[in-house]
Amino acid sequence: MNILELHLTEKQQRLLKLLLDESKPIHVFTVEETQHKIAKELGITRQALNVHLRKLREAGLIRTGRGFIDLTERALKILNIESADVFVLIKVHPTYREKVYSEIKRLPAIKLYRVTGEIDLIAVINQSNLNDFLRKISRIEGVRETITHVVIEVLK
Repeated sequence: MNILELHLTEKQQRLLKLLLDESKPIHVFTVEETQHKIAKELGITRQALNVHLRKLREAGLIRTGRGFIDLTERALKILNIESADVFVLIKVHPTYREKVYSEIKRLPAIKLYRVTGEIDLIAVINQSNLNDFLRKISRIEGVRETITHVVIEVLK
């Protein structure tokens, strides 16, 4: 069913709005590999994997569902993974814009914005991907300059 064809009641609309107001945005690291493949990489049976997954879930380190495993913020802290947003402002030489945009779309960014003003693009990335992102973007012909800002606190 197309989302535009979905008819929500007034209560359902209010519920969605309430849920949005009460929610906090989070960045999730999701694994979409099969349990069979994960077990094989670890050299254990699927049954043994399920025992480990259950214990990690009970500890609040992962969330699971049909076809996915999410690592929680708590798991990221244990793994010493930074999960802050980073804004990378990118200036592009005008004659290389289309080529640069095409290559940047393939990089690990949460969002990419083409903007007006003194810069051409804003890439929103996760701090854990910052070094890799900057290394890769520095190799793209036509990128003139990058300016990086790491979020230290979300005020609203």
